[in-house]
Amino acid sequence: MIQVKDNVYWVGIKDWELRQFHGHEFSTHRGSTYNSYIIKDEKTVLVDTVWDPYKEEFVEKLEKEVGLKNIDMIIINHCEPDHAGSLAYLMERIPDTPIYCSKQGEQSIRGHFHKDWNINVVKTGDTIDIGKNQLVFVEMTMLHWPDSLLTYVKGANVVLSNDAFGQHYSPPSLFNDQVDQCELYQEAIKYFANILNPFKPLVKKKIEEIKGLNLDIDIIAPSHGVIWRDNPMQIVDKYYEWSQIDYNEDYVVIIYDTMYDATKNMALSIAEGLSNNKIRYKLFNSSVTDRSDLITELFKAKAVILGSCTVNNGLLASISSVLDSMKYLKFKNKPAAGFGSYGWSGEAPDQITETLKLIGMKVDLEPIKVKYQPTEEDLKECVLFGEKFAQRI
Repeated sequence: MIQVKDNVYWVGIKDWELRQFHGHEFSTHRGSTYNSYIIKDEKTVLVDTVWDPYKEEFVEKLEKEVGLKNIDMIIINHCEPDHAGSLAYLMERIPDTPIYCSKQGEQSIRGHFHKDWNINVVKTGDTIDIGKNQLVFVEMTMLHWPDSLLTYVKGANVVLSNDAFGQHYSPPSLFNDQVDQCELYQEAIKYFANILNPFKPLVKKKIEEIKGLNLDIDIIAPSHGVIWRDNPMQIVDKYYEWSQIDYNEDYVVIIYDTMYDATKNMALSIAEGLSNNKIRYKLFNSSVTDRSDLITELFKAKAVILGSCTVNNGLLASISSVLDSMKYLKFKNKPAAGFGSYGWSGEAPDQITETLKLIGMKVDLEPIKVKYQPTEEDLKECVLFGEKFAQRI
């Protein structure tokens, strides 16, 4: 066990090898952690478990450090398997232990495990006295699941926030003041962009609600990554900043896929046009760039330009994937445009443009197209296209 503060301890697992999460949807270049916590008071409380592949190691650790029979109650802040996956294995050993969760959490637990356990539903403002400390519950609906719950340990002033404020990051230390700050924030914003972006309005509203509770917060302990003990509200303030509709880091992202470099050369010339207008940009080939990293760049971008050559009357697969991700992650309200090369039909730039409009991006330039390899004159037109786009942002 690692002491978090007072009588709150970390009993989780570090997964150094993890490289993909949510199936194959999210890249985790620096691994992750599955953070579970024990509160030792007059009553001993377990908050969340760990992912199922680590159930035996986890339960063995609990037996050694705490004693399974000493656990008086279990809080499940969220029932996704990376948090509650070990619950069934644990409950085989302590089947009568009461479980506390949100109303949606009860449905989720019963749906995952099909067991008739002693489940108790809590809602925002409900409390449980456990001795010197009191547990206070706050529903975190859709941050990022319907069942999400936050548990505040009043007395120790520790927030057990589950997915909120976390990162997929397995660092050398569990605490934010003992890790590389650049790495930490790279992973924190990537986590927000890929998981919480669809719920930005709810994030903003929930942070305002939590601040309105006037809680004394010394520690924020999420379910993945580091524990925030040095100025813990810094990550809350960052979430509030990231949740603003117009958040951006003042550069344009150009994303393209290409077969024989015609579309690539168009992208380079469009970038030149941006640069002529003193607009900063980043350029990515989507076929060789990690998609989760691309999504993070899209989140940070002030504006987006997407390009693909036409193949079989449509887009190259990696650009289709980027557009799909933008749709389900609800990227909206950024200036955007499409471009591309073609050999005989040329639908891709129009398809990009129409899809950008459908998902809510601001599109007011017709796409630029080039047949076969671009000539010098074609590339000049691409430079001009970049200049026109720059003037619109």
